[in-house]
Amino acid sequence: MEISGEIPVLTTSQMVEVDRLMIEEYQIDLIQMMENAGRNLAELARRELAGQVAGKSIACLCGAGNNGGGGLVAARHLHNWGAEVVLVLAFETSRLKEVPAHQWNILTQMGVETNLDPDLAEADLIIDALIGYGLSGDPREPVASLIEKTNDASTPILALDAPSGLDTTTGVPGNPCIKAAGTLTLALPKIGLMTSEVKDYVGELYLADISVPRELYQQMGIEVPNLFVEGTILKIDQR
Repeated sequence: MEISGEIPVLTTSQMVEVDRLMIEEYQIDLIQMMENAGRNLAELARRELAGQVAGKSIACLCGAGNNGGGGLVAARHLHNWGAEVVLVLAFETSRLKEVPAHQWNILTQMGVETNLDPDLAEADLIIDALIGYGLSGDPREPVASLIEKTNDASTPILALDAPSGLDTTTGVPGNPCIKAAGTLTLALPKIGLMTSEVKDYVGELYLADISVPRELYQQMGIEVPNLFVEGTILKIDQR
């Protein structure tokens, strides 16, 4: 299903408030949201690979924060579906936040491969889960070099929530910034993803259901139609 025309968009600060309300008032834990995000990401990766991931090489680039945790969840599902998953961690595992560390421990128990310097040009797909919507300023090392290496690989990139390096409110790409073939954003589109100027970085834009209650949006004064009637992933028309 494709959505076009009027659809609510969020600034970065509004998305922060969505996350806060989800956890503090609606008792929807971060681990639940992360699971929803990661499984939808894995499903979109499967679609991008013509419905079949078994035997396909997928590199999952994960940061230390919650965006990286979503990438780790996706890696778990893709591994279970038969993909040859390689994890690329941007930071030492000691820097992982609590919930992403939980996801990492699961993957370690499963024996999923970690390679800090894989040949990304040999992958069938790269998942970008390095930086979430909270970026301020240009990406810093070691993420910056990893972004440059990823772009140089000429392998299709699927970004989670936003291409790493893109300001999700202004739409201004940092230096460097991931150039994705597709982006799966979460909850509602961030305003910075919707401008025509960022098409080369965002690629095709999709929206994933992470189970945000419509009542939560109403509480924030945002009227949201029932977007996910036919499925949990929607294609967004960026015109």
